[in-house]
Amino acid sequence: MKSSELRAKDEAQLTKELEDLLKAQFSLRMQKATQQLTNTSQLRKVRRDIARVRTLLGEKAVAK
Repeated sequence: MKSSELRAKDEAQLTKELEDLLKAQFSLRMQKATQQLTNTSQLRKVRRDIARVRTLLGEKAVAK
């Protein structure tokens, strides 16, 4: 996910996106633990997307 796409969203949408990403991360972690995850690079992508969303939420909070 690109940061330009995220910047177009408001705080409520970013919060919803963060919840979805955290659920996806949990699911991927469980798949990895049970040896069902074949593409381990997904974990890194989701983790970085979470960081992007959290950064933007912090920027929007400071801007208020």
